[in-house]
Amino acid sequence: MRGEGRRQLSESGADRSVRLLGAADIRRLAAEAGVRPTKQKGQNFVIDGNTVRRIVDVSGVGPDDVVVEIGPGLGSLTLALLDRSSHVTAVEIDDVLAGLLPATVEEFAPGTADRFDLVVADAMHVRELPGPPPTALVANLPYNVSVPVLLHFLETFPSLRTVLVMVQAEVAHRLAAGPGSRTYGIPSVKAAWYADVRLAGNIGRNVFWPAPNVDSALVALTRREPPAGDRKTVFGVVDAAFAQRRKTLRAALSGYAGGGDVAERALLAAGIDPRTRGEQLTVEQFAAVADALPPR
Repeated sequence: MRGEGRRQLSESGADRSVRLLGAADIRRLAAEAGVRPTKQKGQNFVIDGNTVRRIVDVSGVGPDDVVVEIGPGLGSLTLALLDRSSHVTAVEIDDVLAGLLPATVEEFAPGTADRFDLVVADAMHVRELPGPPPTALVANLPYNVSVPVLLHFLETFPSLRTVLVMVQAEVAHRLAAGPGSRTYGIPSVKAAWYADVRLAGNIGRNVFWPAPNVDSALVALTRREPPAGDRKTVFGVVDAAFAQRRKTLRAALSGYAGGGDVAERALLAAGIDPRTRGEQLTVEQFAAVADALPPR
């Protein structure tokens, strides 16, 4: 079945039977289902087709990609992804929105149902997905859970090679920040453990319904081999280093390491001045510190 679905794609990677949602379509679908976007769930639906196409273009997904989408909402991005990829699995926590998606796919992308799966669940609790392992994650992530969800999927699905997410602009800059930056912190280091991270563009407020009170941006991640070391230990060191980011690493890590002297020895063994602050270390340096600490 999936092979047949792949053959429906044109040479350019697009299924010419797919029609994207316009603003009027989105409002009609929402009205028919009695859906009103809520801030509590971080729901801001993209109503501009050009923005949806841009997101998919920047993601780089193609006919051989198996895509997972988190928070598909009314299906704007879902349809565009079905237009380009081999298979799409959408993860939606809202029962009402999830109930609408199959009919939307049938109406706007007839003949692609065999290339579409729907998982009704909290993305933070998803441990497996139907169908082939996902190779790409593309999503308009709810702002209130964007970083935890992103890190959870990177950890849980090592088959993911590329990620493109739209998040709050402030969060995007934190994820893509490098050592020494004021915005460099826990999200920056943990994302860098899994992937090379870069900003991939800004998104205006007027392409959403309802328009958010904050700016949005795209973040692109390309999977890479993580540094040597135990991830949980490294992340524990990162959490401790930034819990009191104004303190030197000797002081900040003393509680986690079991004493300031222990922390200092580990830092020196890793080639790091104990007076350094966490915001100056790369993820590789954090891994070296974790490796030099005594077993917990």
